[in-house]
Amino acid sequence: MKTLLIPTDFSANAKHAAEYAYRLARQIKAEVMLCNAVIVPAEMPQAGFVVWPMEEYDVLLNGSTEELQKLIADLEQGKNGFKPSITCFNEVGTVTDVVNAVLAKKKIDLVVIGTHNSSWLTSFLLGNHSRIMIDGISKPLLIVPTQAPETQVKKIAFATDFKHPDKDLESIYELVSFARSLKAEILLTHICDEKSQSAEFQKWIKQFLTDLSDKVSYPHIQYRLVKNNHAENGLQWLCEHDSVDMLAMVHRPHNFFDNLLRGSHTQKMAVRISIPLLVLPERHK
Repeated sequence: MKTLLIPTDFSANAKHAAEYAYRLARQIKAEVMLCNAVIVPAEMPQAGFVVWPMEEYDVLLNGSTEELQKLIADLEQGKNGFKPSITCFNEVGTVTDVVNAVLAKKKIDLVVIGTHNSSWLTSFLLGNHSRIMIDGISKPLLIVPTQAPETQVKKIAFATDFKHPDKDLESIYELVSFARSLKAEILLTHICDEKSQSAEFQKWIKQFLTDLSDKVSYPHIQYRLVKNNHAENGLQWLCEHDSVDMLAMVHRPHNFFDNLLRGSHTQKMAVRISIPLLVLPERHK
């Protein structure tokens, strides 16, 4: 059985992400693990040099445990049908350190986090914990905006520029396993400008899709070309006009994803889009 890891700081946005993840776990019949990174307060900037009494750590950890138990009760309240098994974990440290500690000990299939505000990707575009998580963990990461609707995931758009087709293929294999458990359609989405649409490329993409069909036994894969000079605008159009419930992208240095995050139009996209982002780490052979 699959396991979803949900880091939380007990904020409203984090609770919304936990509720979304719990619904997802019910849909795919997965187990759930909640975790909380306990941040030790300090008056000095060099918190690492401050020695805290052991009883103070105990108070913080006990408070964290109580909040985790409350969150479990809220998630399970009034639910019929399949109820995922929920466990919890807390530890002193940063969110990324605590998550990596769990990943080292447990078999986790997906990490689900919320954003800090209502502007979807704005949080990690500005360099907060979500961007650090993207760079710092080796598991698929689902970032849930506060506007994410409480609907079943029926269509996942996989956005790429096809500059690394072999690696894209590995990520698509991974995505198929996830989509199959959701019984969701995968929409392979190519965002490009007019100059990229040569006859040679059109022939190549046709062969790529044929090879993919031969290698992957999953009939619910479609292809969509979106012509736009700006990737974020093209993705925004796609999410608004094609009933997409989740956007999936591969994170690798200096690729389509990285350029999207650093591009000048990212802030405009961030405040307009409202579906979860599934970040797939690059797989190295």
